[in-house]
Amino acid sequence: MSQLHIVDHPLIQHKLTKMRCVETGSKDFRELLDEISMLLGYEVTRDFPLSDVKIKTPITKMVGKEISGKKVAIVPILRAGLGMVNGLVTLLPVARIGHIGLYRDEKTHKPVTYYCKLPEDIDQRIVIVCDPMLATGGSASDAITMLKEKGCKSIRLMCLVSAPEGVKKLQEDHPDVDIYTAAVDEKLNKNCYIVPGLGDAGDRLFGTK
Repeated sequence: MSQLHIVDHPLIQHKLTKMRCVETGSKDFRELLDEISMLLGYEVTRDFPLSDVKIKTPITKMVGKEISGKKVAIVPILRAGLGMVNGLVTLLPVARIGHIGLYRDEKTHKPVTYYCKLPEDIDQRIVIVCDPMLATGGSASDAITMLKEKGCKSIRLMCLVSAPEGVKKLQEDHPDVDIYTAAVDEKLNKNCYIVPGLGDAGDRLFGTK
């Protein structure tokens, strides 16, 4: 079974509360999402493998540590996932970036795919999938399925706010994919929005309705 990592660092909880507030405008919302994404990135990358490297400081020679093994790819689920990319790229500047476009059908609440562009060597990379909201779990599950069809074997999901229903679906559909989130909220409402949530992340991020 995949692991659910609730990253409840005080800085993340403080910034998330500001993001939830209906009075927070798009500019502040974007900046807060960028900051939280970088903080979440510390936990998402916590178990990255290290190898020894010999270096010379201004004082003496020493053996330090550097990240080893597979390279990294960041794959936001469009469109709201774009808001989480910059924070991760700050930590992982050489990561490749792919994009998966999904939207939720307003009647069926099921995800519809409209775009997919990934690095050619995506199957050789550790993949971090980004989406601020894990609501029903449909979009995230479909995106991860697409990545597995491309040969990806090391995938982790990073989101901001999750619903129990979405967590359950991800763990059932992809028991090998760990979930990193800042909060697991109460439930989904009849329109499949997370309660209390923060509204439509894409609309608040880009100032649309």
